[in-house]
Amino acid sequence: MNRFLIPLGAFVLLAIVLAVGLKHAPEKGIIKSPLLGKPAPAFTSPLLTDANRSFSSTEMKGRWSLFNVWGTWCGECRAEHQALLDIAKRGEVRVIGLDWKDEDPTALQWLQELGNPYDVVATDRDGRIAIDWGVYGAPETFLVNPDGIVVYKYVGALTMEEWETRFLPLLNKKS
Repeated sequence: MNRFLIPLGAFVLLAIVLAVGLKHAPEKGIIKSPLLGKPAPAFTSPLLTDANRSFSSTEMKGRWSLFNVWGTWCGECRAEHQALLDIAKRGEVRVIGLDWKDEDPTALQWLQELGNPYDVVATDRDGRIAIDWGVYGAPETFLVNPDGIVVYKYVGALTMEEWETRFLPLLNKKS
């Protein structure tokens, strides 16, 4: 009987230590992207709202931009949507959406129903732009400074708490 209790006890102790460590990890949702401190990846893409016009990443230069990768198929994207609407209302940054691997009519309907927080929505139907940005799951959000440099990457549903504690301090640095 003892030969089973010792390994079981060790396993339970290890599980508790790992659970406590994960719960208190200060860097949850933060991915150390190789893009940090580098120019935003270059791309040009058709607009979701007008396929005859396009958006270029060079248009991010000149003011702060929040670059949000989303899709209608993404449950967490729906969860963060109200926060994006609130951030857009504040006018502190230009909010740019990248509709990732989606059908245009579905995405347009989604924005019509939930509201459109984006100043512009580029499309990435084949996923190439997201690959260049190092995206591996939606939602992911990047903060790009007025020089076109990526200064922050957040993975997961953006909340107002995250906006206030992680993004705004970077914005207020005016780097």
